[in-house]
This record gives sequence, structure tokens and C-alpha cells, in this order.
Amino acid sequence: MKSIRELVKQNPFIGWVVFFVTIVIVFLLGLLASSIIERRAEAEFVYTPQVEYEQWEPRNEIWGKNFPREYNTYMQTSDTTFRSKYNGAHKIDMLALAPEMVVLWAGYPFSMEYNQARGHYYAVTDVQNILRTGSPMKPDDPSMPGTCWACKSPDVPRMMNSMGIEGFYKAKWSALGSEIANPIGCADCHDAKTMNLQISRPALVEAFQRQGIDVKKATHQEMRSLVCAQCHVEYYFKGDGKYLTFPWDKGFTAENMEEYYDSYNFSDWKHSLSRTPMIKAQHPDYELFRMGVHYDRGVACADCHMPYKSEGGVKFTDHHIQSPLNNVANTCQVCHREETQKLIANVFQRQDKVFENRRQLESILAKAHIEAKFAWDKGATEKQMESSLKLIRAAQWRWDFSAAGHGSSFHAPLEVSRIIGAGIQKSSEARLEIARVLAKLGFNDEVSMPDISTKDKAQKYIGLDMDKLYKEKKEFIKEIIPKWKSEAKEREAKYDVKNY
Repeated sequence: MKSIRELVKQNPFIGWVVFFVTIVIVFLLGLLASSIIERRAEAEFVYTPQVEYEQWEPRNEIWGKNFPREYNTYMQTSDTTFRSKYNGAHKIDMLALAPEMVVLWAGYPFSMEYNQARGHYYAVTDVQNILRTGSPMKPDDPSMPGTCWACKSPDVPRMMNSMGIEGFYKAKWSALGSEIANPIGCADCHDAKTMNLQISRPALVEAFQRQGIDVKKATHQEMRSLVCAQCHVEYYFKGDGKYLTFPWDKGFTAENMEEYYDSYNFSDWKHSLSRTPMIKAQHPDYELFRMGVHYDRGVACADCHMPYKSEGGVKFTDHHIQSPLNNVANTCQVCHREETQKLIANVFQRQDKVFENRRQLESILAKAHIEAKFAWDKGATEKQMESSLKLIRAAQWRWDFSAAGHGSSFHAPLEVSRIIGAGIQKSSEARLEIARVLAKLGFNDEVSMPDISTKDKAQKYIGLDMDKLYKEKKEFIKEIIPKWKSEAKEREAKYDVKNY
């Protein structure tokens, strides 16, 4: 084989080719090196702090001075334009879609108003404006407990640090109105000094402690779900102090938690029609997520709802917390290679099947409550109604457990279908029990059902004066909320934030 020198000597053209190829390669390597150096420099200085603040700093915009990329993406949670087939970021009047819910929650504030949650940006605004929180015009007026603020704001850990945990829970919701001003954000999940993920809500830590689990030993990947589990869980207000508690002592399934509640004879309210002592499920997202295939594969909540994002030479977590269906390329398709429309269709198929059965359960339950009321009106005794009321309680707990969660029919479709199936069975058995009671009372005809085909008709049937409630809330929003905002702004102006 001839050497390059000999080849060039025989054919000078080859020399020129080698020369220009070498120049091109050197040039490209130079560009690559320059890009690497530039991106490394950008990454090195990306978190150069601009301000210094305390751990209890609740204002997201202050944290955003040091972490502009995360803050800018977080602010996108204010966008309510995305709509999927069943949920999304926009406001949905759930009672208008399923008026039977009004009957299911008769005697409980959810029968007044229940909306699909919007983004975290609206956490404080939505809880202030919804009818369920009432219209207290004075701090000492009857109102919901302070516990109702627990998941809405980074002002909550600040106030717990100031008032004590028990003191915060015992306070009136209205008395804390001017203190809880900032929507869910940075201080809820991060340590101000290290930016490590941390648990800021004691209820989660306490729940695991009772199971002998130390949350401080959780891995980073586990923490990317646990910070969400501070709020996206089933919970209740324990005792007169309304102490926020997760009912996980016996396990994470619907049956485990039902057993826990039954052991305390706990109920959230007595149904105003059927007189059933009811349990209100909150939003057991984390519990149902644990029962699905993604949790089993080690996927965290943040992998799908807050995927990693690259900008220049920087990789960071996208804080636009949203449905993965609005960001399929960076969520689903990181692992699944199917086309976008195919993946979305797969999700809708699961949701359709679960929703179909859930609607059937809602219809049966509404009839059971109405028939139970009819039996009471006919003179049924406590002893006669005992069995049917237990079945109604168990059936509605299963309905609510499956309906209250966000994305449950995707997180664990098999488990949710199983729960709904058990609810259909128990609610049907309840109706049979009531029919037997009515037969003993000499009534063998079918109970006539009221017209609850719309939200307005259903609310009128259960005795709600909606005009009065809306009028009171309108006055509250006009008179009280501006005062709360003004007081909060005045207080926050005194916070100590140091510029570097």
C-alpha cells in the first residue's frame, strides 16, 4: 500500500482534498468546542442567585428571580385553554354535567357547587370564590376550619411555623383569609437554601410515621411523587381540632380506608334525604396511582406532569404542571413509540369505559337516596333501615373514591373499574333492601322519581336556595376578598428580601 505522501506526489489533487477536508473538520470541531464551552458556562451561571430570602417566603415571584426558567413555566399554569375529552385546565361545572351528584351530596356543601380544578395558579382564587366555602363577612363568623386552606398556598407552612400546626387547623377559614394569599408554588416543595425537594405538610409525614416509614429516607425519584402526595390524597379532619389526617393506617385501598373510617364510626355528614352517615372522598390521586402500572415501573408524578425540559445548555424541570395529553412528545413518547393520536385514543378508551360505569353507579345511588327518603316518610324505623344505609354508605364511598381523583381512570383503570363494580353491586342491594322495607310497610309500587335532569332542578329538589347563596357570595367577593388582598400586600411589603 502506498503512503499518503506517495499518493500526493503522483496526484497533487488528492493533497488539496486532504487539505480542505482537514480545514472543514477542524472548523467543525472548533464550533463544537465553542458550543460546549458556551453551554457549560451558561449552565454554570444559570442559578446565580439574585436575591436571598427565608424558607417561609411564600411569593413565587421572589423565588423566580433566582430560578426564572422554572418560574416562567410555572406561570403557564394560568393558561386554561387546554381541554381534553373529560378534563383539562379549564373550568367545568361538574354538577351541570352530572346533576345526580347534587342528590348524592344532599346536605353537604359540594351540592352547592363543584367545579373541575384549574391550574395551581388559581388555587387560592378558586377556593375563595366557590360557594362551598361560604360567605363569612367577619373573621369570627361561622366558617370552614383553617384546615381547608392546607393545600392551597405556600403561606400555609409559613403560618404553621408561626401558629403551630394545631393552632392553624383550629383557626377559622375566614380568620386566615388575609394570610393565605399566594397560590401553590415553590415553598410548598423546595428547601430555600438547597432547592432539594422537601415535605412541607406534616400530615404526609405523620401518615407514613404511623406505618413505620421515614419519609426522609425517600429517594429523589420517590420525592418527585411524594411532594405531590402532600395534597393529592384522601384525607379527613380528625376530631374537634379538625386535624388534617390521611387514613392510611390500614393501607391504601378504598376498602382499607373504609375499614379505618368504620373503626371510628366516622362520617363527614348525614345525608339530608336518606339520613345515611356519609364519607366524602377528597382526591385520592396518589393512592390510585400506586395501584397502576406506571407506579409499578418506577414512574413518578413529575415524569408525566412536570417532565424535564432543555433550554440552551440547561436541563430543568418544566413547572407547567398539566395533563400529559397536552405535552405528549415530552411525556408519553419518552417511553412509548406510538403516534400521538394513538396514545391519546388509548387514554380515551380507558376513560370512556370507566365513565360509562361511573354514570350508571351515580344513577343507581341517586335513586337509592330518594327511595330511602320515601321509606322514612312512610314510617320506616332505624332498625329497618340499618342494612340499606350501610350499603348506601359503602356504595357511595366507592363511587366518590373513583370519581374524586384527577386522572384515576388512567392511573389505575383496572382498580377503578373494580371499585365502581363493587359500588354498583352494593347500591343495587341497597335498593332491594329498601324495597323489602317498603313492602313490610304495605307499599309495593315503584317509587316515583323526581325530575333531577338539570343541576337547577336537582338543587331545588334537595331544598337549596341558590339565589340566596349566590347573592351572599357575590357580596363576600365584592367586600371581603379585596380587603384580604390589601392586607396581604401590606404585610408582604415588610418581608426582608436581600439583593446580592
